[in-house]
Amino acid sequence: MRDKNGRSPFGELLLGYRRDAGLSQDGLAQLSGISVRALRELEQGRARAAQRRSAEVLADALELDEGDRAEFLLVAEQGRKRRPAVAGAGLAALPPLPTDRVGRAEELSKLRLLLHANQTVAIVGQPGVGKTVLAAFAARQLRDEFPDGCLSIDLRGVDEQPLPVRAVLERLLSALGVSSKDMPAIEAEQSHRYRALLAKRRVLVLLDNAASEAQIRPLLATAPGCRTLVTCRRTLVGLEGVRWMHLEPFGIADSEALLGAIVGEERVRAETGEARDLISLCGNLPLALRIAGNRLASRPHWSVAHLVDQLRDESTRLTSLSAGDLQVRSAFEVSYRMLSPEGRALFRRLAAVPSMDFGVEVVQVAAELTEARTLVLLEELVDASMLLAGAQAGRFRFHDLLGLFARERWEAEDEEQERVRATEAVLEHLVGMARAAGSVFSPGQLSSDIFDSIEEARAWLDQEQANWMAATREIARAGWHHEVLELSLSMHWYSDDRWDLPEWTEIFGFGVDAARALGDVAAEAQQRNFFGWALGVAGHGDGALEQHLLAWHCAVEAGDPLEQTWALAYAARHEYHSGDRVEALRHAREAVELSPQFDFWTVQTPVRFRFGGLLLSDGQPEQAFAVLNAVLDEALSRTRAGESTLARQRLMALLLEGTADCLHALRQCEKAIPMFSEALRIHAEVSSMFIASRAMMREGRCRIDVGEFSAAEVLLGQALAMFDELSLPEMRAGAEAELARIPSR
Repeated sequence: MRDKNGRSPFGELLLGYRRDAGLSQDGLAQLSGISVRALRELEQGRARAAQRRSAEVLADALELDEGDRAEFLLVAEQGRKRRPAVAGAGLAALPPLPTDRVGRAEELSKLRLLLHANQTVAIVGQPGVGKTVLAAFAARQLRDEFPDGCLSIDLRGVDEQPLPVRAVLERLLSALGVSSKDMPAIEAEQSHRYRALLAKRRVLVLLDNAASEAQIRPLLATAPGCRTLVTCRRTLVGLEGVRWMHLEPFGIADSEALLGAIVGEERVRAETGEARDLISLCGNLPLALRIAGNRLASRPHWSVAHLVDQLRDESTRLTSLSAGDLQVRSAFEVSYRMLSPEGRALFRRLAAVPSMDFGVEVVQVAAELTEARTLVLLEELVDASMLLAGAQAGRFRFHDLLGLFARERWEAEDEEQERVRATEAVLEHLVGMARAAGSVFSPGQLSSDIFDSIEEARAWLDQEQANWMAATREIARAGWHHEVLELSLSMHWYSDDRWDLPEWTEIFGFGVDAARALGDVAAEAQQRNFFGWALGVAGHGDGALEQHLLAWHCAVEAGDPLEQTWALAYAARHEYHSGDRVEALRHAREAVELSPQFDFWTVQTPVRFRFGGLLLSDGQPEQAFAVLNAVLDEALSRTRAGESTLARQRLMALLLEGTADCLHALRQCEKAIPMFSEALRIHAEVSSMFIASRAMMREGRCRIDVGEFSAAEVLLGQALAMFDELSLPEMRAGAEAELARIPSR
């Protein structure tokens, strides 16, 4: 048997291994002692296979590992025979492998183990993920374990008319040596004869592109020595006794290897960053990567960056991912046509969701369906490999390219008015939920109609982060100025909890733009204070100070003493760090003097807390203690009087921690340690991971100073783990420095 290029199976294998080894024919000839002419005849199929000694020499020269060597020698042996191992096996030959076979080492190992332990294994995955290539490669590796042959049939499950079971059985029976005159006439008898023949043999059967359970059931081998390997795009949940293997897109290493094998490793190395961008734009999907690689290989004058620029445009990316008869869009369209009408409609409506990861709730809003019906249709999409089930129950995610395809179909098949209505409904839902969740973090918020606790609100904000942030960008672009301001205001206290999110400068910057568009000077003062805070957190102190001073001028113009207070309190910190100590302390005192006219929890406490911290930084621990301890006493008094919420408890923890810092600086560690411990307890209940880990480090440092080394080591070890999880190298270095102070045992 030869492939469409005229190569024999051995020639195809030899060519692949030579290219994998990076050898020319001349180079392999020098290493093996076999002439270039003989190698050329083997690779081009003019010679069926090498003699045993020559095959062994070639395997040595190619430095094949044990498994690849065994396969190489077996294929050479079979090629030397006049007939294949199974009579008529050419009727059901394994599909050819691409010459640039790379990657999937882990998946191949897993698949081989599954086939050793199970009679039927099915590989399922989205279009273009490489199911057939993986199955064919595994079958070739396992040839020596199936001496009676490896058979393969393309069931054409993605065609409008899949291959009928009767036609499949006739082909398999012919491959097993049954002549046309002995062929049973009835399908049930064919299936019985098929299983009877397999009972006496050891055969691996690859059923590629399966369409349905009904197509597969009569073809499953039950003989102990036989195995059936199935590939399909749709999870055939009705099949029993099948082990499923879900195939994901390539990892980054395999993606780079495939791209390098097609276009040349030197070309990829010359544009490493651009190659990574190309892989990302292809979503690590093997089919897309192969198409992109083929386009580059056929256009040697193109740079990788040139193709990357073409693919950045989402509206034309799927069109650009085509090379000859290989097209990503075509692969997706086949699976799309196989969905039910309702399934196709939901698939299109998912384009209204801003990100590629989402829960059932937002899908309901987009599709205008009940939860029960939404879940049924989402499961249909998952079974069809048009959608991926998330790690958590009720969560789903799109592959990036399938998300683009959904938007294409939505724009092509649904009326613009309907698309606008669905999009606005999703944006209103996400922005409204985000606003409600963010408001829960305000110490002045006593209850919420939607969220019962800070934990519930935080969980929603964290889980839907990509969606509500994308929705914020959308409403900012659409000019929903009032909604932008409301959202920004609601995020003020939540941003303290998740200060590490890089999007705060963007979100609060939208707030400034919205306030200016509305001509609302008071709102502009507020939003500039928020924006300045975000710039400060991002490490842009000069820009932050500029924003707070602008906020102060806006607040004066608007006659808004509240934002004047915040502007002075925020500006003081940046003035101090820029070296203007006198001006910083003056502004901080002015903010404290203005604060009594406002709410204790939401204004007085944070403003006085900042002033105390500034005094401590200035080397005035006694004055800092006096400020912070006074606020703490009043907060405790108000809490005992019933003014306690989780958000206020969070402020209490910060006050305890700050007061303990002052006591530590005054060398009163015996008083500081219990306060640190209580602050940490509250932080663990209601605060962010960063604040809790910072408290751990400070308590650990204090315990070292009083000789409690074991307790300090535990606390600092926990802080280290959290700093690693949060990717905070500077904080981690601080914890390591404290640990280094513990005497070695």
